[in-house]
Amino acid sequence: MLRGLFSRLGGLGGRKLDEEFLEELEEGLILSDVSVQTSTSLISDLRDAARRGEARDDATARDWLKRRVVEVLGVETEPLRFNPSGLSVWLFIGVNGVGKTTSIGKLAHRLVEEGHKPLLAAGDTFRAAASEQLAEWARRADVPIVAGQQGADPAAVVFDALQAAKSRGRDVVLVDTAGRLHNKSNLMNELAKITRIIEREVGHPPDESLLVIDATTGQNGLHQAHAFAGTAPLTGLILTKWDGTAKGGIVLTVTKETGVPVKLLGVGEKADEICDFDAKEWTETMFS
Repeated sequence: MLRGLFSRLGGLGGRKLDEEFLEELEEGLILSDVSVQTSTSLISDLRDAARRGEARDDATARDWLKRRVVEVLGVETEPLRFNPSGLSVWLFIGVNGVGKTTSIGKLAHRLVEEGHKPLLAAGDTFRAAASEQLAEWARRADVPIVAGQQGADPAAVVFDALQAAKSRGRDVVLVDTAGRLHNKSNLMNELAKITRIIEREVGHPPDESLLVIDATTGQNGLHQAHAFAGTAPLTGLILTKWDGTAKGGIVLTVTKETGVPVKLLGVGEKADEICDFDAKEWTETMFS
């Protein structure tokens, strides 16, 4: 686990920053779900910093690493984007079982609390359970939902949802999508079609295209990020199940290797248990 890594390497008692320590630190990063590529890059940069005298022992190495991690993650947290002059559309992407529908429900609840008028679009028409779960979240948040029959054209459901949002005076549409990575070509075509419908109906691409990843799956999360990055232009990541066995490194890995910022962390099952990602706060917690 990333949290407490330096303590496990012998505390911050002025341990010499030699090759043995750097190798142990690299191994610790990898075991904390930081990818080999990202870990190697960070240690190489730290080694260069040591040569320049910017890091001399374990304590100064930790301080340097914290600064570098914040640079990678982005100093400023990127807020969720709204269309300032009309209907906003947020597209949610991810494999089945990662907490995508739950994340949509939580954000619908938050939007209502903030005074918005969201509408949910059940774009995963391949699993009846997906529409049923989304409908339950809609009921709990007291927001409308547009769904189709099982097997219906997802793009048609999204079209109906956009029309309903306009006619009912809703200001944000949250679109659920299917997550069948085993059939990537169909998935790409489906997401492209949905995006075209959104562009045609509201005059611009989705304000947010958010990839939802289960933080406890480790490197599988990185594989999913790479796979979905080819299906739609991603604007942000939501990491779910952060209260579980997540080791932490996946946050750093997916951002560094995809360039897509983490925007939200899901930390439980309750409606209000989703929070904005803060790079500085996260880094301080992980390297405390």
